[in-house]
This record gives sequence, C-alpha cells and structure tokens, in this order.
Amino acid sequence: MKKLIGILLGIMVLVFSFGCSKKEDLTTLEKIKQKGELVIGTSASYPPYEFHKEVDGKDQIVGFDIDIAKELAKDLGVKLTIKDMKFDGLIAALTTNKIDIIIAGMTPTEERKQTVDFSDVYYTATQSIVIHKDDIGKFKSLDDLKNSKIGVQKGTIQEQIAKEITNEEDIKGLAKAADVVLQLKSKKIDALIFETPVAKAYASNNDELVFTNLKINSEDNGSAIAINLNNDDLKEVLNESLKNLKSEGKIYEFVANYSIEGE
Repeated sequence: MKKLIGILLGIMVLVFSFGCSKKEDLTTLEKIKQKGELVIGTSASYPPYEFHKEVDGKDQIVGFDIDIAKELAKDLGVKLTIKDMKFDGLIAALTTNKIDIIIAGMTPTEERKQTVDFSDVYYTATQSIVIHKDDIGKFKSLDDLKNSKIGVQKGTIQEQIAKEITNEEDIKGLAKAADVVLQLKSKKIDALIFETPVAKAYASNNDELVFTNLKINSEDNGSAIAINLNNDDLKEVLNESLKNLKSEGKIYEFVANYSIEGE
C-alpha cells in the first residue's frame, strides 16, 4: 500500500510539474489569449493620450491611447483592463509581469530598449512649452528660459530636453502631468514642457496658462507600445493592428477627438 501511495504521489508531482512548466513556457501573447484579457499599463494624467474624465457620472480613463488599446484588444478577441500608475514605474511593472504592455505615449529610447522591446511607432508629436499668462512677453526664445524653473513629467523624454535648456537643479520632475500643471498655475515653476497635443490640451482648459510658439528642436522618435523582450509573436500582432489603424486613418481621428480635451 505504501508503495502504491508513493507511486501515485510521484505521478501527481510529475503532472503538477509538467503543468507548471507548460504554463511558464507560454508566450505573453498565448497567456493573453488564454486568460481572455489584455492588461495595459498607463499613466492617466497626460491628455490627450490618457486622462481621467467623468462619463455618465463615473470616473473613466479616456484618451487616444485608450482608444488604440481598445482596438488592440478587439483584434485579439479579449477584454481590456487598464492599470493606472506613475509613469516612471511602468517599465518595472511590465518586466515583473504585472501588466502585459505599456501604452502611455512612451518614446522608444535606446536606454529603454535595453530593458524592453517596442512596437512600431504609432504617433509622432512635437514638443512645446506652456507658461503662466502673467509671463506673456517674458520668454521670447529658449535662451530666455536659462536659469528658469521648468516642470516636466518624471521619467519622460521632456526631462532630457529640459536639461538642454536650463540647469538640472532647476528642473522639477513630478509623477503626474496634472501636478506639473498645478506647479505652473501656482507659479512655483516658470514653464513646463509637454508634447504639443498635451500642452495645447492643458492650455486650452486652464485660463491661467498660455501655449507658446517657442520652438524646441528635439529628435523625437514618437510613441510606441512597450512589451517585454523576446515576444516577437506579440510584437507582430500589435504591429499589424497598428498598421491597419494607421492605414484607415483611425489614429489621427482618435488624436483629433481628444486634442481639445483635458482634465
């Protein structure tokens, strides 16, 4: 009897081990389809990309990134789940498999490519500067912003751009774009740098702020979807969906729908 029990336990251990190993062998794409859910990570204070808005009396995360994500989930035949977090914590959440992909207006920089992979670029924006209305006429060129306090969203490409304009100690990096805006409204900083559609959205929704025509020459590589390394099958599927959205003109349609909105 003891021998029989030992054999049965051995078989159970083998079956369990085999099941676990098979589960671990699944690619991210296979796991997404198996669970019937696409979990995206984003930072929802960056209109028109992603931001909170009251819809039918309920707080919801909307924006053109979210519309793109909905189309991706539809193409995959799964439901969409959105996880809102700090921008500078997104890559860590992805690499620890707390989310499946990142879609948050993220630029595929060479530094980030050391840790994660990226889809094709789905949208490229220019960079712009917003100031307080009381400072109209004060900043006529980027040189006028030297030694000024500039606000940016922490972990974004705008942080590096700000370093080329002012002193590093004068750069105020905050987790949420909305907090950067509050800093400018209360005159704790002199200016902020956002991507152009985001800058226009906040300026149009805040009477104290002014969108400037100051030109920033940056090598913006656009926005792409971040995925974990060695997931070529998922990357291929995402790229195909993005290709279709771009060819149908839907991405720019989504951008236009949200570019006049803010928080």
